[in-house]
Amino acid sequence: MSDLVPADTTEDVRMRGAGVSRQVAVLPVGSFEQHGPYLPLATDTLVACAVAREIAGAYPVHLLPPVTISCSHEHAAWPGTVSISAVTLHAVVRDIAASLRRSGVDALVVVNGHGGNYVLGNVVQEASARGERMALFPAPEDWEAARQRAGVVTSLLTDMHAGEIEMSVLLHAHPEMLRPGYETSDFVADDRRHLLTLGMSGYTDSGVIGRPSLGSAEKGKELLASLADSFGTYFSMMTCDA
Repeated sequence: MSDLVPADTTEDVRMRGAGVSRQVAVLPVGSFEQHGPYLPLATDTLVACAVAREIAGAYPVHLLPPVTISCSHEHAAWPGTVSISAVTLHAVVRDIAASLRRSGVDALVVVNGHGGNYVLGNVVQEASARGERMALFPAPEDWEAARQRAGVVTSLLTDMHAGEIEMSVLLHAHPEMLRPGYETSDFVADDRRHLLTLGMSGYTDSGVIGRPSLGSAEKGKELLASLADSFGTYFSMMTCDA
């Protein structure tokens, strides 16, 4: 678990910043919510951190520690789930961005690991309208490109929660965090039009929506590699002078 928190010293950050025209910070945002009986509550944080670490290994970015609790209200029916309000998450990210700018880091990319953090899109839209440099990553298109490259069988619609993608990333990055049972926990519920009203418990008894049995460590490795490649466009956008 030590790799969830960057080990940089202040001198590391100073030296990295001296070698780039504009510093870019990367903030993983996860959640603390149920992921069925076999994945930990911290799954989304683990995924966001794995993506952010992959990015930091390929680009000279300032990697930040994760936000570990976010907007998981749709999972409230399961023990262990903890949420903060969308207003609070909005304020946290905005405050982090403001603090970074005061220290000379004027670009922030938020790596979101939880689909229910809808407010992060608003944070980025509002920041961009103010002339600040901020982006939200990965976009659905980035996940789709990664899914195809990794040979993930399940569609993004079907692979909603604790499914093939999340299983694959954790099998690659944190196999020690897994419990038995994912091999027989597949469950599909593609029509979720009332999710915001009913929550996850309106669609699944186990908390799983997807096909975790299809996950593999090799798919996880390829998913992360593809996302790191996709990040190149974001890095160029954040560092360009135009």
